[in-house]
Amino acid sequence: MRKIALASDHAGFELKEKIENYLKDKGFEVYDFGTHSTQSVDYPDFVHPLAEAIENGEFDLGFILCGSGNGVAITANKHQGIRAAYCWNEEIARQAREHNDANVCALPGRFIAFDYAKVIVDAFLAAEFEGGRHERRVKKIPVKK
Repeated sequence: MRKIALASDHAGFELKEKIENYLKDKGFEVYDFGTHSTQSVDYPDFVHPLAEAIENGEFDLGFILCGSGNGVAITANKHQGIRAAYCWNEEIARQAREHNDANVCALPGRFIAFDYAKVIVDAFLAAEFEGGRHERRVKKIPVKK
């Protein structure tokens, strides 16, 4: 069973809550890093802890949400061990995993309905990294210090 981490800001809160219940109903172990209401908050306060936990191996994959999905993706990708993909449709979610070994899926909470979010979530979870030519590229992503 995969361990899934979730985080959002206020704009992604309602969709995050629905996704959390959906994943639990499917039997996944889920941890919610917050936020826990629609009160205005700053998404980095929730995304950074999620990213650190995934980097540390505490969780296998993550889903992050804000209004557009962009802010949370930008924040998560500041972490060297995170490959957050902005996923607005099923095929993008699938290829993010297959080609980029994405470990975090960023969703636009204000622009997709829950029924379609489930399709995206399922595609992200079902896909596996293909390796091969993609592995060579993924290994070049981290910045060497």
